[in-house]
Amino acid sequence: QVQLVESGGGLVQPGGSLRLSCAVSGSIFRFHSMGWYRQAPGKERELVASITGGGSTIYAASVKGRFTISRDNANNTVYLRTNSLQPEDTAVYYCNVKVTTTLLHTTTYWGQGTQVTVSS
Repeated sequence: QVQLVESGGGLVQPGGSLRLSCAVSGSIFRFHSMGWYRQAPGKERELVASITGGGSTIYAASVKGRFTISRDNANNTVYLRTNSLQPEDTAVYYCNVKVTTTLLHTTTYWGQGTQVTVSS
């Protein structure tokens, strides 16, 4: 099966930065999209950023200009660089990928989540 392993979360002060990583492994035939979602306490999970197989990106309005999504195709890894973090960015961040496996099954997978806490 496809596995997603996230890392890079932690506790930072307002104005700080983190780089989140999501390494994808498994028998993957094709990547359709890779992205990051987040869920704050008491709130719904929301899209933060995504990148398609063709390289197109989309960002939530609240993070545009501060966060950058990128990927390393050689290592099947997607990154989220978060700059100018604010307390409102505190959430569990989840990696998400839509892939077609070598069994030609297309579906979406989620990472385990990594906690980002922004506090002074």
